[in-house]
This record gives sequence, structure tokens and C-alpha cells, in this order.
Amino acid sequence: MIEAHNGDVTLAVDDLGGTGEPLLLVMGLGVSRYWWPDGLVDAFKDAGFHVAAFDGRDSGGSTHFLDAPAGNPLAALLRRRPPAYTAEDMADDTAAVLDALGWPSAHLFGISQGGLVAQRTALRHPTRVRTLTSFASVPSDASGAAVLRYVRLPFLARLARLRFPDGRAGDVAAGLALARLVASPGYPFDEQDARSRVERELDAGLSSGVRDTAAQARQTGASWHGPRLKTLRVPTLVLHGARDPLARPSAGRHIAAAVPDARYVELAGVGHDLPREIWPTVTKAMAQL
Repeated sequence: MIEAHNGDVTLAVDDLGGTGEPLLLVMGLGVSRYWWPDGLVDAFKDAGFHVAAFDGRDSGGSTHFLDAPAGNPLAALLRRRPPAYTAEDMADDTAAVLDALGWPSAHLFGISQGGLVAQRTALRHPTRVRTLTSFASVPSDASGAAVLRYVRLPFLARLARLRFPDGRAGDVAAGLALARLVASPGYPFDEQDARSRVERELDAGLSSGVRDTAAQARQTGASWHGPRLKTLRVPTLVLHGARDPLARPSAGRHIAAAVPDARYVELAGVGHDLPREIWPTVTKAMAQL
């Protein structure tokens, strides 16, 4: 593990190896870098990328803002509490990770909340981003309650009703439940792979980010005051599952429409995850980009 630093914030980074073009993976809300499937990382390496991944602030092994006020992620979108930090801070974290890796620039691949961070990194630090791939994300231009037009509220309500016992068994059950909820309806659910990623996070001594709604609220509540997507000049690929249970495909279409010359690919049968069956499609599109 490598440590990156942005002021007082420490970020946990893994150099996952490979040769060729540098590729930084930006994970989504509530989970750590350990949730990237090993097979997907290997597919990126085979496609000619040198891969690294990191935990954003308030996730995994990076700095958590435990003393900052927080409610729940939905309330945070409605700005019911002052933000613990800004979206600009989160974009600067990504740049700090590139510094720690010794990469002047890199390709970015972000999923869900990570796609949002990747968009904003490309807007705030355009010379550090070679290409941007945003998967299952909402547009950076949407903020606060405006995000809700892209989100399926029944999914959030179902997620909020889940309850699990304390301890490791409950953490594993919570992680598996989340993996099932976001899984792709058009493809078989790989429970063994999902379990291995959940347990890998716990075996690393990390608490279950799936259950840390306070940290999730601080992340979703981070406000953005930076440039709009129409000013983005980084080559951009937008991927979105046609059957995403959380973020409506219109979110991906609006990102691609806002960014000049962006390419949009809607993936049939895909939810809010990356089933192994689509890895060749994803890596080929990124290599072409």
C-alpha cells in the first residue's frame, strides 16, 4: 500500500501492477478499493493498462471525518447539514493520489460516486487526466435535490430498511445484500466473487463501509462549485446499465450530451455493477478511447 496526502487527509492507495498506460480506478459510495474484482483488474492489465486504486476520504483505509456532523445520504443531498468538505477537496484527493504514484497524468475509471469524483477531477485538473470513463454515475452538473431526478427512490428506501446484526457475520451479510441489490438482472449473480470482495475488505481490518451511513452522508453532501461539464475537453466515455436499479440511464445520457464529443454506451441487462460478461466490452471501449 502507498499513502497519498492532501493536507491533513491520508489516502490509502494500491499499485495493482501491469504495464502500459496508467489507469486509476475510483470506487463508489460506501465501499473500499477492495471491491474491485481481481478479474476486472487483470482484464485492464491485459488491455495494456498499469492499474492503481485508492480509497477516497471517508472510505476504506483513508481518513474518516468522525467528528464532522452527518445524517443520512439522502438528507445530505438536501443540504440539511453544513458539508464536512467540498467536492473540490475530493477531486484534489485524486490529484494527490496521482502524485503519490508518480504519475503526471492517468486515465480515470470511476463507478457510481467514483464516476462523479472522476468527472470533477477531469474538470478541476484537466492536465492530469488523459481520458475519463464514467460508469453508472450522475452528472457533475447536478447538485443537491437535483440529483434525485436521476435516482430511483424506491431503491434507496429498500436499502434503508435493511437490518443486520453487529459483528463480522452481519458485515458480510450487509455487503452481500448490497451486492445483490445492485447486481445486473441480465447476468448471473456471482455470490462467491461478491463474498470474497466483502471478506477481503474486512480481512484488511477495515470496518464495513456499507453500514457507515454517516460517512456516505458526508461524501454525498460535498458541494461542487467548479466548472460545468460543457467545459470538459478530456476524451470521455460514458457507460451506463440499461437496467440500473439505482441511477437512471438518463443520468449517463445527460453526461454524454453535456460533454463535447463524449461517447455513450448503454449496456443491455446491466445493473449498477460490472458483471464479468461485460469486461471485454468495457476494456475494448476504453482502449479505443
